[in-house]
Amino acid sequence: MKNYTDFTDLAEVYLEDSYVLAINERPDSVSFTLDLVLTPGHPRYHAPPPDEQYCYADALLAIVNATKIDWITRSAQTYRDAAGEEDLGNIDSLQYHDGYYDIAGDWGHVRVHTVATPQLTFTPESSDAT
Repeated sequence: MKNYTDFTDLAEVYLEDSYVLAINERPDSVSFTLDLVLTPGHPRYHAPPPDEQYCYADALLAIVNATKIDWITRSAQTYRDAAGEEDLGNIDSLQYHDGYYDIAGDWGHVRVHTVATPQLTFTPESSDAT
C-alpha cells in the first residue's frame, strides 16, 4: 500500500484539509477539483493570509487510464463555509493498493483501477495562491 504522500505530485499537499469543489467522472478517469492545501515544502507555497490557516491553490487531481471505477458509496451532501462558499467536503484518504486507488471522503468512497500515477495540475488563477 502507498499513501498519497508517497507520490511526487502529492508529496507536499494536505488533502485532509483541502476542499473538494467538484468531482468529474469519465469512463476512464475520476478527477477532483480542489481548493488544495499546500505545505511549506511545496514550490508554490507562501505564507497564508492572516485570516487563513493554510496556503490554498486551485488544482485538479486526476486519476486516469482507469480500467474500472467502483463507487462504494456516494453522497450529494454539500457544506458551506463562513463565506457562504459550497464544497463537497474533504478527501479523508487516498491510498494505492495493488492495481487500484482507494479514495474516500464526505462525498463518498470510490475505487479506481489503474496503474497510472495521480496527476495534479494547477489552474492558471492559482499562481497567486491564497
